[in-house]
Amino acid sequence: MKWLIACLLVLCTVVPAMAGEDPFIAVVGNDIEANRFYVSPKHELYLYDQLITGLPTANEGFSTDHPLPEFPEICDYNGEIVGPGVWNYQGVPTRLVGLQNAGLFAWTIRIPKKPNALNICFECGVLKPNTFQVFGFDAVLLCAANTGEKQFPGGVCARDDVNPGQNPVIANAQPMITAVASPGPNNSFAPFHLTAYRNPGTYNNVAQPMTNNQALQVLNGSSSARVMLKSCLDKCINIKIPVTGQQNALREVEEDLEFGDLIFIQMNIPRTNTVDIYCGPESARLTGIGQANF
Repeated sequence: MKWLIACLLVLCTVVPAMAGEDPFIAVVGNDIEANRFYVSPKHELYLYDQLITGLPTANEGFSTDHPLPEFPEICDYNGEIVGPGVWNYQGVPTRLVGLQNAGLFAWTIRIPKKPNALNICFECGVLKPNTFQVFGFDAVLLCAANTGEKQFPGGVCARDDVNPGQNPVIANAQPMITAVASPGPNNSFAPFHLTAYRNPGTYNNVAQPMTNNQALQVLNGSSSARVMLKSCLDKCINIKIPVTGQQNALREVEEDLEFGDLIFIQMNIPRTNTVDIYCGPESARLTGIGQANF
């Protein structure tokens, strides 16, 4: 009898853990339908069917102030040019904000699980100026770039060199990020801006209200909320998990997030931009660890 009681106690203690916390990846639209060009076989395991949990795909979407012309996914260097403005390639269509042009890309993505850890990740194509028009799909193999890089004057596919004491990137050419949480069908709160951990950083966020400091930065699209994108590679922002009652640096009140809440993400590219940036509907995603929905 004592053995039976002990076994029951063990089962009782492990049941909460068995409720589960697992990774998730969320994109615009039903996550399970994410284009497989952007996810590895490993990551496919963490794409979930929103419809099973009753989450709508309404209100999710992608937008830009540069809707035309449409470009291919330039990160697929096996793509083929069929004719003027016609291509065969993997991925989804993208839009371009080019050299010395201001512009924006925006995504709204629904969280598929109640998050205990959350990242915003970007994966856009970034090329040296006007090189897709010259080299086509080979451009990413010859002329890949990062945002804010200095171009060699008069050169083609050439990064400018720097001397000791000089910044190798142009800081005010980096994109600026805004991220706002809004309630879904399982929650109710006033929208608020998310706060990012600086990485590396101290991860110290005990202040109430929070402040922008060496550990934290509210994602309000300001000059302090910049990121550097590297062509066709992930750039992830580590988000501080919101806590009900906590105030961010804008004095907005956070709320615990639930599955189904919406995250609005906007990338503003300044006119000082030094490269060509190609982003599309699946160039931004949410990743994290969340609680099982059932």
